[in-house]
Amino acid sequence: MTAGQGVRDELYERLRAYEGRAAATAGIGKDRVNEPMIRHWCEAMGDEHPAYGGPDAVAPPAMLQAWTMGGLSGHTDRSGAYDELFGLLDGAGYTSVVATDSEQEYLRPLRPGDRITFDAVIEAVSERKTTKLGTGYFVTTRMDVRAQDEIAGTHRFRILKYRPAKPNVPKPQSGPEPETTGMGRGAGKKTGRESGKAKARGHGLRSRPVINRDNAGFWEGVASRRLLIQRCTACEALRFPWLPGCNACGSPDWDTVEASGEGTVFSHVVMHHPSFPAFSEDGEGGPYAVALIELAEGVRMVSNVIGVPCDKVRVGMPVRLEFLRTDPELVLPVFRGSEG
Repeated sequence: MTAGQGVRDELYERLRAYEGRAAATAGIGKDRVNEPMIRHWCEAMGDEHPAYGGPDAVAPPAMLQAWTMGGLSGHTDRSGAYDELFGLLDGAGYTSVVATDSEQEYLRPLRPGDRITFDAVIEAVSERKTTKLGTGYFVTTRMDVRAQDEIAGTHRFRILKYRPAKPNVPKPQSGPEPETTGMGRGAGKKTGRESGKAKARGHGLRSRPVINRDNAGFWEGVASRRLLIQRCTACEALRFPWLPGCNACGSPDWDTVEASGEGTVFSHVVMHHPSFPAFSEDGEGGPYAVALIELAEGVRMVSNVIGVPCDKVRVGMPVRLEFLRTDPELVLPVFRGSEG
C-alpha cells in the first residue's frame, strides 16, 4: 500500500535523489576465491556436487556474495552517500530495518585464486509503503562483482527501512494466574516472584506451537510438567526434537524417557530486536536470552534462559528445567540459570 494519492512526500523526493549514487567503490574481497571456503560452504549446505572439488574446481555460484562480505571488521569502502541516505531515514523515524529479498545473476564461474573486486550502487528507493511491520521505504542496492577485472555476477539486495507499526495489544485474559513450576522438590508449586513477572506478559500472548501427530506426545508431556525425550526401541538412541522415525537406524518404533531437568548452555543469542513483550521476563520486550540447551541425557533443545540477566548467560552455564505458564492456555519448558 502506498502513501495517499496526491499527497506530496518531501522525504521521498530527498531520498530519490540518491538513486544512481555509489554505495561502495572499488571494494576488494578480503580473501581470494579458495578451496577451504568452498569446502566449508558445501559442507554447511550439504552440496556434494563434484564440480566444487578436485583440480578443476569452481565455486558454487550461490557463494557470489560470500566473497564480498566484510566479516566482523567490516569494509572501509562504503560511500558517504549510503550513510547519508540511511541517516535521513533514521532521522525521520524510520529506524528499523528488515531484509526482504535478494536476486543474483551469474555471468562467469569463480575459481580458486580469483581476486574479487566489486562496486555497488543505490539502484532504487521506493515510495513510502505501509506493510504489516510498519510504514517505510524499500531501498535496493546493486553490486557488480568482478574476478580479475572481468564481470562475474550481479547481486541485488532489497531492504525495508521502516517505522514499526503500533502493536494491537490484546487485553489480558482472565483465568489462572501465570506461574512457573520446577522439577523435583517443590514441583507443582507456584513461584511467587516469577508469577509477578509473568503477569507483565499480559501485554501480549506468545505464538502457539505447531502441534501435529509427530510431536503431540511431547506437548502432552509439557502440559503435565514432564519433558519427554524420544527413545528408539531398536537401537536405544535418544532423539530431540521428536521425529516419526529414528535418524540413527531408521526404526519407526519408539518410547520415551523423562528428562532429569539438568542441562548446560551449549550456545546462545541475546534478542534485542524486534521487541516481543511476551517473551521477556519483565514484559518490556527485551532483551532476552535464547539458548541451545544440552540436556544431561545428551540431546539439545532451544528455549529461554530465565533467572539471570541476559548479558550474564554464558556457554557452559548450568541450568535447570522449569515450566512457565505464559497464559491460561499455554505452558512452555524454560531453563533457569545460575550466575554461581
